[in-house]
Amino acid sequence: MKNAGYVARQIARRLATGIAMLFVVSIIVFFCTQALPGDIARQVLGQNATPEQLANLRVQLGLDRPILVQYAQWLWGMLQLDPGVSLASRTPVASLIASRLTNSLTIVGIAFVFVVVLGYGLGILACRKPGGIVDTVVSGIDHFILSLPEFVVGIIVITLLAVGALRLFPPASIIDSRYPAWQQPELLVLPVLCLVLVATPHVLESIRTLLREELESPAVVWARLSGIGEGRILMRYALPNILAPSLQVVAASVNFLLGGMVAVETVFAFPGIGSALVSAVSTRDIVTVQAIAMFIAVVMVVALMVADIIGDMSMARVRTKEDGQ
Repeated sequence: MKNAGYVARQIARRLATGIAMLFVVSIIVFFCTQALPGDIARQVLGQNATPEQLANLRVQLGLDRPILVQYAQWLWGMLQLDPGVSLASRTPVASLIASRLTNSLTIVGIAFVFVVVLGYGLGILACRKPGGIVDTVVSGIDHFILSLPEFVVGIIVITLLAVGALRLFPPASIIDSRYPAWQQPELLVLPVLCLVLVATPHVLESIRTLLREELESPAVVWARLSGIGEGRILMRYALPNILAPSLQVVAASVNFLLGGMVAVETVFAFPGIGSALVSAVSTRDIVTVQAIAMFIAVVMVVALMVADIIGDMSMARVRTKEDGQ
């Protein structure tokens, strides 16, 4: 019961911290987009608009009101899941996000599975013989990819598999809107591959670090002295002990995928929310920019909260063992 109370307090604290973080993000997103140069009304109506038309549109958009009033109204709309109407397409932003969200979730979801499998698999292989050939090769590739920006990884993937000698896949992933994204797998391969390459090194590096620390612990040293083989030590002692902290890493990997998603969707012309964000920035559609930025922020904060809660639960488990001893 004591540890249950500890976990409940930690969850409540994480939730409060997450809400506070989102409030701060909302302030940054709103006021930074409002500070962008140019006249929104002029951007919507064009250079030939009359002063009367510009004034009427500013009233319709609420731009004539004090900035704090505008922020309060915008925040209230976001809380009601009604971010407003796109200035570029004049369609509800919620509909725009919904129409592209499935595409983004498809590539992020598939990539997430591969990232977890490769992160654990390569991490285990590298730690079986520290300093060996596999460890050296994995470490070299890992650090090389970590040194590259996401769009560079995308360009390399296109060069090798789409426009070079192989030409196995189309260089652009322009999804036919009449069919779900998962029914067009040939257009998903390169974006998913790029996301996997971008996010896997972060997970792999964390798993290797956790495993190496565990393999150097007194319990593992004692197991070696007892004649237990390295493979059995890894599977029976090391992996179970890093399960909880590694789950934190897995939850946090969602943020790496979301961070790479914007660049990857732009490079491959993939119709997801990441490319919609870039398009909205280029057309100064601040209503869409604000909504997508807040949506991505919410997902990232939730992922971090889940990772932290997993860590708190693992700490409670350790405290339970210590109390039992």
